[in-house]
Amino acid sequence: MTASTAISTTASTVVSADGTRIAFTRTGEGPAVILVDGALCSREFGPLGKLAAELNGRFTVYTYDRRGRGESGDAPSYDPAREIEDLAALIEEAGGSAHVCGVSSGAALALEAARRGLPIGRLALYEAPFIVDDSRTPVPDDYVAALERAVAAGRPGDAVRYFMRFVGMPAVMVAMMRFMPGWSKLKKVAHTLPYDGAFVNEFQKGRPLPAGRWASVTVPTAVIDGGKSPAWMRNANAALAAGIPGAAYRTLPGQTHMVKAGALAPALTRHFTA
Repeated sequence: MTASTAISTTASTVVSADGTRIAFTRTGEGPAVILVDGALCSREFGPLGKLAAELNGRFTVYTYDRRGRGESGDAPSYDPAREIEDLAALIEEAGGSAHVCGVSSGAALALEAARRGLPIGRLALYEAPFIVDDSRTPVPDDYVAALERAVAAGRPGDAVRYFMRFVGMPAVMVAMMRFMPGWSKLKKVAHTLPYDGAFVNEFQKGRPLPAGRWASVTVPTAVIDGGKSPAWMRNANAALAAGIPGAAYRTLPGQTHMVKAGALAPALTRHFTA
């Protein structure tokens, strides 16, 4: 890559409405796209860095550490509204409007931001982890409380293992996780697992999505899932697309919840440049 074609990258912070500093990286040039991570992920640990690299030839891409993760700050108590304000601060930094892509529980966060009227140009949601029927066991009513108890008791590893069991990781792999690279990084952000629960737990009860919940989301929206993802995930995202006015529902052949950046980026490019 020559100097004339080098991708520019900057790292900085924005200050959210409650005074919390949110760390972000900006790379590339073009229309602004903000990527929203799912549970346990950050700029240091997660898939969105690779996705940003796939997109930054066409877009100015923002990745950020959600509050409580990486280099971002946090508040003494948690309110999901603060994470909406964090995203609003990033959109303002990006020029007052941006396309937004959320992955997993980050999709639920991005969707809620759109519902609350943030200035989002186009919205893309990859596999919000909702459970809308009996094709898998619903999350128990005390799921978030159990995570909070484990964190409060100083057992972040227990919180991570509990989360992994409910996302469908085989029991043998859950038991082996503490020997795997990255285990310490997962434990470091385990206290943010209830934050993700605040956005998704309501929709993980095995019941149909609430009628009209997203009627106010009028921005062009793409709901995307993977062709190899389990039936419960695909059923949920098909139902979500049906509940958002005018949303397009797309399936990426061969993909799972751990979507490859090279497969997702073309779908996002088509949607964000339509």
